[in-house]
Amino acid sequence: MESTTQHWRYDDHIPSEPDCCATIVGMVLEQLEKNGWGNKDTFGIHMAMEEAVMNAIDHGNNRSPDKTVHLVIEICGDRFYSKITDQGDGFDPSKVPDPTDEENLEKDCGRGVMLIRNFVDVVLYNDKGNSLELTKKNSEANA
Repeated sequence: MESTTQHWRYDDHIPSEPDCCATIVGMVLEQLEKNGWGNKDTFGIHMAMEEAVMNAIDHGNNRSPDKTVHLVIEICGDRFYSKITDQGDGFDPSKVPDPTDEENLEKDCGRGVMLIRNFVDVVLYNDKGNSLELTKKNSEANA
């Protein structure tokens, strides 16, 4: 039986408001379901997208009403891709402390970056550190 894959693309700017994150993540989850993605991968993408978009809203744009987050999201068959860019000053992801190190266990920084890295296959930051690309291959495709 041949599966039908849909190509879905979203390319737009959202306000720096947390409610917008939930709307975007909901749209992504709906599209993953339409393309037959399994629960494990869907959960991982959900977590990574929520962390990445909220980091852009909170840390990148400081929830400024004058700033937006640019999102490019593509789901095509067994491939998920997203690029999230905020209008902030950026950061150096290599300098984010490891939240699993003993001295960082009670600190509230670094967990989001770690979660993102653990839930998708590829995470790439631009040089400025205000844009990241996420890629995930459907682990259940052709299984």
